[in-house]
Amino acid sequence: MKSLPYDTQRDFTPLGLVGGGSYLMAVHPAIAAKTVKEFVAWTKARPGQISYASVGIGSPSHLAAELLRMVADIDMQHVPYKGGSAALPDLIAGRVSMFFGSISTLNPQVQNGRLRAIAVTTLTRSAAMPEVATFVESGYPGFEVNGWYGLLGPAKMPPALVARLNGELQKVLADADTQTRFAANGMEPAPGSAAAFGERIRNEIAKWAQVVRAAGIKPE
Repeated sequence: MKSLPYDTQRDFTPLGLVGGGSYLMAVHPAIAAKTVKEFVAWTKARPGQISYASVGIGSPSHLAAELLRMVADIDMQHVPYKGGSAALPDLIAGRVSMFFGSISTLNPQVQNGRLRAIAVTTLTRSAAMPEVATFVESGYPGFEVNGWYGLLGPAKMPPALVARLNGELQKVLADADTQTRFAANGMEPAPGSAAAFGERIRNEIAKWAQVVRAAGIKPE
């Protein structure tokens, strides 16, 4: 967005990270690539001819593909869609070659053979698709895109209240039923302190700002 009515770091108090989940890089099965390196080689042999889908400019699927484009030094064309429900049919039909999407959305299409799973974007394999390698395992150290969620409160919350709320959050995340529900959606609980969550926010802002600048992404 061109402007926001708030400052993420100034106007909120981090309370705790709730959980996160991997995105899945999937391709049309007609593509002669089963690994990230094979996809990179296949794309380099076709400079400017390969397109990838996203669910919109600046979305996680867009930024993940731009991060891959940067670290692998490949040339791909961006095709933004208004949501995954619009992008998925074109990916299945082969009108676009690649897409980063949620495991819960893409895994059914992988299982029925309409798409091929290439890699997951977290540093460790997803429990929902343990057979799929990570980008780190695929030879791209440091490549991480985590679809995380967290709790924030108003600015300048009393430290005692932050500690209390974070403590209650840790109890919820340790609950077996919570963990089962997370797993069903391809996510994992992410217990930790409020301070660690604040550091995560700062690091993510710096990381993705660099990708946005390098890719020349403009808000619309």
